[in-house]
Amino acid sequence: MPINITMPALSPTMEEGNLAKWLVKEGDKVAPGDVIAEIETDKATMEVEAVDEGTVAKLVVPAGTEGVKVNALIAILAGEGEDASAATKGGDAPAKTEAKAEKPAPVTPPSDGGGSAEGAAGRNGDKSPPSGLPAISPSRGEISSSERTFASPLARRIAKDAGVDLSAVTGSGPHGRIVKSDVDAAVSGGGAKPAPADKAAPAPATAPAAAPALAKGGSDEAVLKLFEEGSYELKPHDGMRRTIAARLTESHQTVPSYFVSMDCEIDALMKLRGEINASAPTTKTDKGEVPAFKLSVNDFVIKAMALALRDVPLANASWTSTARLIHKHSDVGVAVAIPDGLITPIIRKAEQKTLSAISNQMKDLAKRARDKKLKPEEFQGGTTAVSNLGMFGVSNFTSIINPPHASIVSIGAGIEKPVVKKGEIKVGTVMTATFAFDHRVIDGALGAELASAFKRYIESPMAMLV
Repeated sequence: MPINITMPALSPTMEEGNLAKWLVKEGDKVAPGDVIAEIETDKATMEVEAVDEGTVAKLVVPAGTEGVKVNALIAILAGEGEDASAATKGGDAPAKTEAKAEKPAPVTPPSDGGGSAEGAAGRNGDKSPPSGLPAISPSRGEISSSERTFASPLARRIAKDAGVDLSAVTGSGPHGRIVKSDVDAAVSGGGAKPAPADKAAPAPATAPAAAPALAKGGSDEAVLKLFEEGSYELKPHDGMRRTIAARLTESHQTVPSYFVSMDCEIDALMKLRGEINASAPTTKTDKGEVPAFKLSVNDFVIKAMALALRDVPLANASWTSTARLIHKHSDVGVAVAIPDGLITPIIRKAEQKTLSAISNQMKDLAKRARDKKLKPEEFQGGTTAVSNLGMFGVSNFTSIINPPHASIVSIGAGIEKPVVKKGEIKVGTVMTATFAFDHRVIDGALGAELASAFKRYIESPMAMLV
């Protein structure tokens, strides 16, 4: 019986995705767990694994196709002993589906962070909770899990490199799925057996589909009439831009925000930063000796916000219609600009991490964000956000809160200004931090208390080291 492969839902709110690349071609044999395609969402490129065994009878959707709806047929597998050409005849009726996405019940949308008023806050459209994320591969359908081994792509790669037989590993992920930690445990426990070599059959990508034309009519038509034909270039919205627009609009219409600004003197912070960076140990690389870390001002800002939320726990909260969620840890999202968009990877439990750990993790997350290689759990959720435009010379600005966050801090540039100290006017480096708060969750006095705690850590940075 032929097996339909459909576009999987890679998050509970995903409605469509781009079929970036096929890693198999028609006539190839695939086994459960083989990576067969790469799917682009608005935030990341993710691998899709085969669930059933068979021969690729037909690639229905060409590589490069944009806007493929969830559950749309993308390929057909011929079952064992079945003629591949016959499997594509007779329509889809007798075929079982390899992927079945169920529409989730509405949930309070979590965030992948906040950002600037121009769009840094509303850029992340996935509303799934940070925990309980669906497996990247499609559901198993009618096949018993005892007949095959299910593992994440990362776990398979690590297992291959380490010589681990995945059939001997017990999975701790959703539905028994083997994840990275399971393979690491097998390696450290010495229980690894030689793993069979994975086959790789990348298929050349076909030409991408043409970009959709601008929708005309209504307000679009009215806008076009304002400009002379040929005086502009059309740049159709991609998934990220649509998500930014939707999240900004949602936040603006639903969150009653207010703003609090604090001027923070950062001379002590800059001095401490220089001393720490100068004393950083070095490590050997192919490029020679390099520092093990290099702290930025933003690393101090992340840590200060995390500690302030720890000190003012009622402000570390999210709004739902029935209760406030008081979070136990400070998961700080940090706005990262990527080509023609923004994304907010999250530093989890930032209040517990050292500045050097925050710095190195942030560099890694930012690089993978620009490459669109973040996992959903790395940019979904969070309890607050930091947006920093100081490197562009911006002195101060306000940001839009991205639910379920109830706060975001906007960081301006450090500027030399006259400051009064003990009755004397001196020159100091001043950085303006502007907080946006959700008034449903954080009242004015509570917001001011959080901003004051943040200012204390920034102006007395040694407190972040103990």
